[in-house]
Amino acid sequence: MNKKPISIGKISFNISKTPATSNNDDNEPDTSTSGFGTFGRTPIQEQKEMEEIADDLENQHVHQVMGIKNFGKKAKNFNIEELLEQAKKTAQEANKKKLEEEAAKEKEPDPPNPEPEEDEEDIIGPLPPSSDIGPPLPVEKTKGKKQKDGEDSYDELSSSEDEEEVSLEKRIPNSHEVEMLHGTKAVVALAVDPSGARLATGAVDYDVSFWDFAGMDSSMRSFRTLQPCENHPMRALQYSATGDALLVVSGAAQAKVLDRDGFEVLECVKGDQYIADMAKTKGHTASLNSGCWHPHIREEFMTCSQDGTLRLWLTENPKQHKAIIKPRQQGGLKTNPTACAFSRDGNTVVCGNFDGSIQMWDHRKTFVNTTAVLRDAHQKQTEITSIAYSYLGSYLASRGNDDTLKLWDLRNFRKPLNVFGNLFSRYEQTDCCFSPDDSMIFTGESLQRGQDVGRLVFYNAKTFEQVMDIGVTKSHVIKGIWHAKLNQIFVSCGNGVVKCYYDQKRSLRGAKLCMVKTHRKKHSVEVVSSQQIITPHALPLFRQEKLRTSKKKMEKERLDPVKSHRPDLPITSGQGGRVAASGSTLSSFVIRNLGLSKRVDDDQDPREAILKYAKDAEENPFWVAPAYKKTQPKPIFQNGDGDDGPSDAKKSKSS
Repeated sequence: MNKKPISIGKISFNISKTPATSNNDDNEPDTSTSGFGTFGRTPIQEQKEMEEIADDLENQHVHQVMGIKNFGKKAKNFNIEELLEQAKKTAQEANKKKLEEEAAKEKEPDPPNPEPEEDEEDIIGPLPPSSDIGPPLPVEKTKGKKQKDGEDSYDELSSSEDEEEVSLEKRIPNSHEVEMLHGTKAVVALAVDPSGARLATGAVDYDVSFWDFAGMDSSMRSFRTLQPCENHPMRALQYSATGDALLVVSGAAQAKVLDRDGFEVLECVKGDQYIADMAKTKGHTASLNSGCWHPHIREEFMTCSQDGTLRLWLTENPKQHKAIIKPRQQGGLKTNPTACAFSRDGNTVVCGNFDGSIQMWDHRKTFVNTTAVLRDAHQKQTEITSIAYSYLGSYLASRGNDDTLKLWDLRNFRKPLNVFGNLFSRYEQTDCCFSPDDSMIFTGESLQRGQDVGRLVFYNAKTFEQVMDIGVTKSHVIKGIWHAKLNQIFVSCGNGVVKCYYDQKRSLRGAKLCMVKTHRKKHSVEVVSSQQIITPHALPLFRQEKLRTSKKKMEKERLDPVKSHRPDLPITSGQGGRVAASGSTLSSFVIRNLGLSKRVDDDQDPREAILKYAKDAEENPFWVAPAYKKTQPKPIFQNGDGDDGPSDAKKSKSS
């Protein structure tokens, strides 16, 4: 029975079955369209018809545009299952051949791997990956030989790692060196900012010098030298983690913080030295020994002092310490910390003490109890001059004035991994440091009797063998810093010299920026401020001079006393300072102002000048004689004979 199609607007649905489908058996699937039917044009159901139409349209378009019908031969379709089966068979055959050859112990080379035969026609299209095709094919191992293609074998490439481990000395950037002169005294403090742009040096002559690598030339002169702590020698310098502040630790009891240009930012408060309990005072009461910044908290720094305490400070509140730490001896008495440091992660505080012990505290807890104490780490009653953490944080190096450098493993902090001896040190600031890859450890050595050159000694941190020693200068080697970003080593010496070692290929910026610049003398250029107006027919009064060369202009201005600012000419006469025009003495003033026709020089004797007119004054008296001419009696002078003169009123008595 034919049903009437349902229509909704322009869309019609035919729910009746076609006669072809109605005659199908019940077991066969119904392939007719059911439901709402189809919209629009009737789709092409066969894939072949779609591919043929697409190919015809593509060929027609290519033919219209380029004049050709197609690009070569058609890509061939692959059956993945057949390829997998074929690959399995070839792999099994190859394994069977290998087993037969091993049994027969034949030394003939293996035949080349069988490859599937290709059709005469070129096949274009993707091939299945080799990892999906059965088990891997056997590969021969060759040692010390090159492959057929000319490439190195795997063993040869892996041997390059062993060569790198052997050549530790090649990692040390010492192909070139630069010398900077701080002064004449020992440079005991050295600091490089994290970016490697500036260097600060401090010495026992109270001076701190700032060096800017980007602004220096090959003369290597510092751009600022100052005395931030007056007459106190420097003990330690360190830039903050951001490089915007410099901690200055001197022999005074108060630490200071300077900015990048050397201007003071803050000064820590001094404690009350009459209080016995150091925890009750707000600051240190004795001279400082060392100090350092926190690696992650940019406002926090630490100082240690001769008063037996370590104090943590915040730059926001320099009037009182944040926390205080008291290291103790074996019996509970206080001991003086000589070196202090933060761990790389900032969670641990460590200090080396005068009693030879190394003590640690957890920064995240109160500083009452120590987390690790190592008694007799160094010789008693000697300073531990430096403590350094490795970059990975698992090793610790300590340098002491007992002529040793010791390497410790923090996971087994009981005995040193190794003791490097015969390293003489006479300064309390002798440094030790790790290389950026933790493969080496180095320290400076002071001069002993009979030695001529101070050395910087490098040791292997794994095998504990000496890698290299560099002769630095004819003095003591005190501080040493291996900057990780610059890959340069900065060394301070006892004769006021600071040296920088770098590699021309592997070092970056730093001292390399200065060596390419030459010192150029400044040339003074005369600038004409007023604009010249050329008026050829102007009156001489208003006519401007013609422009001359700068040399002729300078020569002309040199002759002009006003423009050249000529100083006053030296005075040829007079006494003391500048002399007035009237004269220097009273007699010369009288002579010049009494109507004399002739001027008297200042260098002439006034008595001679007056006696010159004695005869004229006697013959023609003008001042004194006319006033007494009538009343003055006639003068009677004594003759030189002595007989005619009047006798004395008193006579000697006769006996």
